[in-house]
Amino acid sequence: MLTTSGYAAARTLLNGESVWGLAWCRGYVSVPDCLSCFDYAVDQLKVCGLGNGAHAIYSDCDLRYENNNFFTEANNRAGVVLCDNTTSPQPEEFRKAAQKLLFDLQIAAPRAPIYYAASTRKVASGDATVYAIAQCNLNVSQSVCLECLKLRSQSLYDCLPTASGRAMDNGCFMRYDRTPFFRHNQSTDISSLLWDDDSSKKKSIIGGVVGGVGFLLLLLAVFLCCCRSKKASRGQQDKSTGSTELLQGPATYSYNELKVATDNFSDENKLGGGIFGEVYKGNLKNGDVVAIKKTIMASSRGNAHFNDELKILSNVHHRHLVRLLGYCIKGPHLFLVHEYMENHSLDQFLYGDETKTLSWKQRFGIIFGTARGLAYLHEQYHVTIIHRDIKTSNILLDNEFQPKIADFGLIRLLPEDKTHLSTQFAGSLDSGYVAPEYANHGHLSEKVDTYSYGVVVLEIISGKRCKDAKDDISITPSLLDHAWNLYENGTHMNLVDDKLDPSEYATEDVIKIIEIALMCTQPTVSSRPAMSEVVTLLSDKTLEERPPVRSTTDDEVKIQVAIESSISNATASTIQLSGR
Repeated sequence: MLTTSGYAAARTLLNGESVWGLAWCRGYVSVPDCLSCFDYAVDQLKVCGLGNGAHAIYSDCDLRYENNNFFTEANNRAGVVLCDNTTSPQPEEFRKAAQKLLFDLQIAAPRAPIYYAASTRKVASGDATVYAIAQCNLNVSQSVCLECLKLRSQSLYDCLPTASGRAMDNGCFMRYDRTPFFRHNQSTDISSLLWDDDSSKKKSIIGGVVGGVGFLLLLLAVFLCCCRSKKASRGQQDKSTGSTELLQGPATYSYNELKVATDNFSDENKLGGGIFGEVYKGNLKNGDVVAIKKTIMASSRGNAHFNDELKILSNVHHRHLVRLLGYCIKGPHLFLVHEYMENHSLDQFLYGDETKTLSWKQRFGIIFGTARGLAYLHEQYHVTIIHRDIKTSNILLDNEFQPKIADFGLIRLLPEDKTHLSTQFAGSLDSGYVAPEYANHGHLSEKVDTYSYGVVVLEIISGKRCKDAKDDISITPSLLDHAWNLYENGTHMNLVDDKLDPSEYATEDVIKIIEIALMCTQPTVSSRPAMSEVVTLLSDKTLEERPPVRSTTDDEVKIQVAIESSISNATASTIQLSGR
């Protein structure tokens, strides 16, 4: 029997065997349209004959039967994604509005009474509006619904900025459009589903219903957060990353499990290290190979960074970000368990001891994938995440040489009402990846990552470290200065790695990417493109008429910082810039 919510599930016996059936319509579909969709689906499923099961997925409804209980399943192997072939007007503004709306809906729908939420979002400029819905079938749990919608929203991010998109899976459905497809009175007030009032302090609910062990993990995360807050003032917390208190932590591993997996953290299993710890290869009992980051918290600052990385990594999901599997706490030792990257880090292939040379196709894939990962951090997550440590050693490669951004030990969150933060510099000043406004002024925005990304792209193309390149013009060894000199002389191709086969690439493509990299490293902050714009530029065959410009003095950087600080009502650092 179909309920008023357009949903029905049943189990029956057919020739002595159990058959499970499920039918559900989208929340915005009228009853006549719902029944019409079911009628059509039944006709289509008849062609499946005597099969053990079949599943028809449409924009208006789902109809499925199986000889096994599939009611609690949510995710199939790939899902179905349908993207429009037309680009929305004001593409970047539309993209940002749609991404934020889809993110909010993936949180709200699992908390709605019938796992359904519909809402709208105004595009920043102009009269355009984004319309979107998210829905799960009523048989899945709240947490399974959330995970399903996370995957489908990620699929729709890849559709943007096209005018519409649909993403369907066994257990959930999402849709967005620039034109209305549901009535105004069918909209959901999702604000109450995104926030809880806890002693007059609102906290965003990222996860679904947590039961059993999951509830204990949540209590542990709250306990750790409370312990930290007793040891440090709110001001000290804000100096760490911005606000991470709204995020929820991942699963736990036992110390003994990790100790066995790494052979007592032996040097033979050591993969490397970063600012806040060492990384080991581990073999878990279930056969999974993982990377385990071991940290000794000798200061409240280190503890704050661990908690920040923990919460951020457990709430970001993207194919080009290293996935956090869980964590462990043992006395002063803190551990992060990540997915293992078979090909280790990018720097080992560019100028390390690896015998295999990256092809142009692989290099472009790394350039493009890293841009997409950063675009997600900057614009597709519900707050802007600044990585602050983009470099070749923090870009890991999977077995297909797809890049994944790693090491979130220095991340900061940028509040929506700020264009930048004024903060103390963190990292290595002589690394060659640091944007001048950040190194000299502590002026931190997402454009700091854009600058570092541009340097990484030049390293990928040249096969040289950013501090190793020399030419007859530059006083100090700098790959960036060398690239600017070649660009200004029209000799871009002299930058290309000699190990690359010229037959693998088109000269105009390489020139375009070099110029995109230089756009990212322009000293004037506002001249650097957003990472979503970089993704668009890399996808297009032509580069827009926006040639990169290298300023001749550092005064331009200082003036730009002062102007942006004034606009955002923030306090700019008074440290004076030194000459190049």
